[in-house]
Amino acid sequence: MEFGLVLQTDPPASTVVGLMRRAERNGFRYGWTFDSAVLWQEPFVIYSRILEHTTRLTVGPMVTNPGTRTWEVTASTFATLNDMYGNRTVCGIGRGDSAMRVAGRRPHTLARLGEAIDVIRDLAEGREADVDGQPLRLPWVRDGKLPVWMAAYGPKALALAGQRADGFILQLADPFLTAYMVKAVRDAAADAGRDPADVKICVAAPAYVGDDLAHAREQCRWFGGMVGNHVADLVARYGEHSAMVPEALTAYIKAREGYDYSHHGRAGNPDTAFVPDEIVDRFCLVGPVESHVERLRELRELGVDQFAVYAMHDAREEVIDAYGSTVVPALS
Repeated sequence: MEFGLVLQTDPPASTVVGLMRRAERNGFRYGWTFDSAVLWQEPFVIYSRILEHTTRLTVGPMVTNPGTRTWEVTASTFATLNDMYGNRTVCGIGRGDSAMRVAGRRPHTLARLGEAIDVIRDLAEGREADVDGQPLRLPWVRDGKLPVWMAAYGPKALALAGQRADGFILQLADPFLTAYMVKAVRDAAADAGRDPADVKICVAAPAYVGDDLAHAREQCRWFGGMVGNHVADLVARYGEHSAMVPEALTAYIKAREGYDYSHHGRAGNPDTAFVPDEIVDRFCLVGPVESHVERLRELRELGVDQFAVYAMHDAREEVIDAYGSTVVPALS
C-alpha cells in the first residue's frame, strides 16, 4: 500500500510545500490538494514548487472537474509539469462540488465527465483528441504520461470509473462501503473488457492519531459533512431507500439541513453537527496508531492500493510523522 497526503491550498503556499516535503521524508508517495479556485489558492502553481522541492512525490488534485478550466488548458498544464519534472502528476477528477457550486454553477453530468477523462488524458500524453468538435493535439508533448483517477460514490459514477478511469478515488474509509464500491468498479471494468486489476484504488479520509477520541472526532467531523454533499445528491436522484445505493452510506444525512461552503473541509465546520460519532469512526481513522494499522490492513485486503490522508485538523505534522514512523513501514 502506498500513502498520500491531501491538503487545502491555504496561504501561505510555503506551508503546503513544507508539509508535502515532510510527507515525502516520511515515505508518502503522493501529494494531493483540493482544487476550488474561489476557496483556495491555485493548486497548479503550487504543484510546480512542490515538484521542485521533492524528488519522488507525485502530485495532483483531489479533485479537479471538467469545467473550471478548458480541457486543453488542463491537459497542457499537466503536460508542462510532466515535461519539467518527469511525469510526476496524476489527474484526480470528479463532477465538481465546491468548485462549481461556490461559483453558482451545477456539477457536471457524468457524460461530460467521461468525455473529459479521455480528452485530458489523450492530450496530456500527446495524442489527438476531439474537443467540442475541434481536433486538437499538443505537438510539443514527448513521452507524456497522465493517469486519470475518478472520484465516485453512486452506481453510475462507479461504473464510469471502472469503464474509463485509471484509478478510483473513494473518499471514505469504511470497510463495508469500500468492499461494495471496489466490487462495483472492478465489475464495470471487467464488463468493459478491461483488466480490473489495472484500475488503481485510492481510499482518502482524515486520519488523526491519539488516545483522545472525543477530540479526534471533533477534528474530523467535517469530513462527514463533505461526504454528505455527495450523498445528498444521490438521495435526491435515487430516493432515500433505493436499492441502488447502500443505506450504510445514505442513512446518516437525515438530519442534514444545509451546507455553507465557506467552512468546507475545515475542522469545526458548524454545518456538520448532524454527523454522529459512529460515522466519524467508520469514515475516518481515529485513535491510537495501532488502530490505524489494523484498519489499513483490512482495506489493503479489499484491494486498496493507496491511502490518502486528509490533514485538515490541528495535528498535521504529528500525524505525518506518526504515519512515517509506524504506519507506512507496517503497510508498505
